[in-house]
Amino acid sequence: MSLAYERHGNGQPLVLLHGVGHRRQAWNAVLPLLTASRSVITVDLPGHGESPPLVPAGRPAVQTMAEELFKFFSELGLDRPHVAGNSLGGALSLTAGARGMASTVTALAPAGFWAAGWEFRYAKAVFVAAQLAGHAARPLVPTLARSAAGRRVIDGAFVATPSRMPPEQAEADSRAFLASRAAVRAVFADGPYFAETVPQDVPVTIAWGTKDRLLPPHQARVARQRLPHATFVPLPCCGHVPMTDDPALVARVLLEGSARS
Repeated sequence: MSLAYERHGNGQPLVLLHGVGHRRQAWNAVLPLLTASRSVITVDLPGHGESPPLVPAGRPAVQTMAEELFKFFSELGLDRPHVAGNSLGGALSLTAGARGMASTVTALAPAGFWAAGWEFRYAKAVFVAAQLAGHAARPLVPTLARSAAGRRVIDGAFVATPSRMPPEQAEADSRAFLASRAAVRAVFADGPYFAETVPQDVPVTIAWGTKDRLLPPHQARVARQRLPHATFVPLPCCGHVPMTDDPALVARVLLEGSARS
């Protein structure tokens, strides 16, 4: 499988991984703040964006994604790049660190640190409801995306300040979200749960939006128990997908996290 990707900038390689139902353009607001000192690679996960479909073939969906991602690293000649991700991408970043595939890991609200079983069921319900509503409202999306109030309808569950998102991005994200529904179902069928061990010589940064309504910030306490050597950073006034809420803050976290080695 050859994954769709873009590469920008100069410096040490930094791979950025989006969350479930999203696409590589999730990082667009942050890119200009990174490329002066990093060679930034944004990639569409299997079953997302312009990448080929996710084909688990009896394996857990997240495991399949991780295996395809590591093949992608090999295809690009990436030897333990810095890896960062949001949500599912954060869990995959931590998996890369655990498997010896990353020099540093920076995870923004990583999935898999449920404080209680209902939190997984709640997150799944949010995605199911969002995809059903998005399918029903598909003809209205271009109109909704043009106003701040409409963008709150589209993205309010994931972004603290949808008004900061460009209308064209909101519309394209909505189309990508609906197109990824098979991959979303596969991921939630497995109930992603992070239980691997990241070696202490791999620097880990965990950042969490204080206004995350999908994966509440108290899940960072669970992450701290499982990753005691990680550095934890709050993202004030940011939601679950913080890249458009505060690009400058997220860029600073990514640069500092990928400099710790």
